[in-house]
Amino acid sequence: MRRGPLVEIDLDKISHNLRLVRNASPGRKIIGVVKADAYGHGMVEVSKVLMKGGVDSLAVAYLDEGVALREAGIQDIPVIVLFDNEPSEDFFRFRLTPVVHNLSFLREIASLASKKETSIGIHINIDTGMGRLGFPWYESDSIVDQVLAMEDLRVEGLMSHFSEADISDEDFSRLQMNRFEGALSLFRARGLNPLAHFANSAAVFRLPEAHYDAVRPGLALYGSSPYSPDAGLRAAMSVKTVLIDVRTLRKGESVSYGRTFVTTRGSLIGVIPLGYADGLHRAGSNNLDVLVRGKRAPVVGRICMDLTMVDLTEVDGSEPGDEVVIMGRQGGEEISVEEVADRTGTIPYEVMTSLGSVNRRVFTGEDSYGKDSSGRGS
Repeated sequence: MRRGPLVEIDLDKISHNLRLVRNASPGRKIIGVVKADAYGHGMVEVSKVLMKGGVDSLAVAYLDEGVALREAGIQDIPVIVLFDNEPSEDFFRFRLTPVVHNLSFLREIASLASKKETSIGIHINIDTGMGRLGFPWYESDSIVDQVLAMEDLRVEGLMSHFSEADISDEDFSRLQMNRFEGALSLFRARGLNPLAHFANSAAVFRLPEAHYDAVRPGLALYGSSPYSPDAGLRAAMSVKTVLIDVRTLRKGESVSYGRTFVTTRGSLIGVIPLGYADGLHRAGSNNLDVLVRGKRAPVVGRICMDLTMVDLTEVDGSEPGDEVVIMGRQGGEEISVEEVADRTGTIPYEVMTSLGSVNRRVFTGEDSYGKDSSGRGS
C-alpha cells in the first residue's frame, strides 16, 4: 500500500474556472497564480492548462518555483516571482520577473543587471494597507525618483494586495484602491506606464473597479469561491482513499487516543489509511464527515498520524476496500473544500495545500493524458 490518499485533479475544471475569470474581467490581462504548487494542484500541469487557456503571465512565490517551471519546459510566458527578495543570477538566467518590495533589493537587482551589462524588467509592490511587504504608498513619489535613477531597470508592473476583499464591507478595500491609484498616477506622470494589477480572486468577482490592466486570480482558478455568491466555479480537487478495516465494537467502547468518542450502541467502525501526517487536520477529529457507498459517515475519535476512524453503522454493507471520499462527490452526496475548512477552523487555501502537495496526484480531463504526479511517496 502506498502512503496517503489519492488526490484527483480535474484539469477541465481549471479550464472552466479560467473562462469564468475571463468573463468577469473582459479585456484585462490574466496573471495566473500557481504558487505553493498551484495550491496543491500541481504547478507544472496547471500552468500548461492555464497557458493553453490564454493567460498572459504566471505568478509564483519564490525563485525556486520559477526555476522549476522553466526547467519543466514552461518557457513562452512571463513568470513573476512575488516574494523573493534576494538578488540572484537565476532571475536573468531563467528570464524571471522579480517583484521589488524595498529599496535595498531595488538597488541590488539594478547593480546585478549593470554588472551583466543588461537590463531587467521588474514589478513594484505598493503596500496600500496589507502591512506585509511593499513600499509604503505614501512614499510613492520618492520611489519613482529612485527607479528613474536606475537605467538598468524596466518598470513593467505596479501591484498591491488586498487585505480583506473577501468581506462584505468594502470601505477598506476602496481606501486601498485610492492609495494605489495615487501611486499609479505618480508613476505615469513621470513617463512610466507599468501594468497595474491588484485584483485577487475575490476582487475579480466583487470589485470590477480594481481590475485595472490585469487581474491576479489564484483560489478561483481551483474552484473555491473566496466570496459567498456562487460564481459557477467548479472544484478541481478530489481526495479519496479506501477502508482498510471494518471493526465491530460494543456499546460503551472507546475509539482512538484520549477516549474522546465512546460508542452509545453497537457500532461498525471503519479505519482509513489517512492521518494528520497526510494533511488531514487533527481539528477534524469528531467533526468531519466522509463518504462511503454514497452516504455520509462521521469521523470518530481523534485523527491519528497515519489513521482515522469513521462510524459506518448507518452505511449498509460497507467492507474493507470500499472507496472513501474525503473531499469531492460520491453518488448524490458531496463534501466541499469549504465544508472541510469550516469544520476544521481554517480556510480552503490551507486544506488544498495540506492535502494536495504531499500526496500522490492523478490528473483527469482532456489535458491530462493519464498523467500521474506525486508529492511524497512517488
